[in-house]
Amino acid sequence: MTELASGRIEITRTFDAPRELVYSAWTEPKHFTHWWGAPLDTISMDVRPGGEWKATIVVDEQTQVPFAGVYREVVPNERLVYTLVDLSGREDPRDEPGEEVVTVTFRSIGDGTELVFLQEGNLPEAELPRAEEGWGHFFDALDDHLKSVK
Repeated sequence: MTELASGRIEITRTFDAPRELVYSAWTEPKHFTHWWGAPLDTISMDVRPGGEWKATIVVDEQTQVPFAGVYREVVPNERLVYTLVDLSGREDPRDEPGEEVVTVTFRSIGDGTELVFLQEGNLPEAELPRAEEGWGHFFDALDDHLKSVK
């Protein structure tokens, strides 16, 4: 299920993997690198309220997109709330307007996991379809990764 609304993206996906593994894929660089498209040496995650995260997506040799944010809420294996900022041309995610807030919830469904992803904030309406498509690619890569480590 995918929903597009003003400044909001909501995606629900079910993965054939235990909730703890799906959560780890969001919070451990050794997993995150495989589906986010960021080399391991560009990823840092201080997974606690107030902790920062950073990762740089490498599209090709000329195109690298640094992202960062701050964890607002962390409930292990259940819920993550964090900010998401494209750092292209920025220094500190705390100082710049235009952050998005991402909420990810994890719920066990039999042997699998239902993930509900919500992104809200300042994303212009015209950017929503492209952002939603991008998250779809991320979640496809996440699914592939989870299958490979299960």
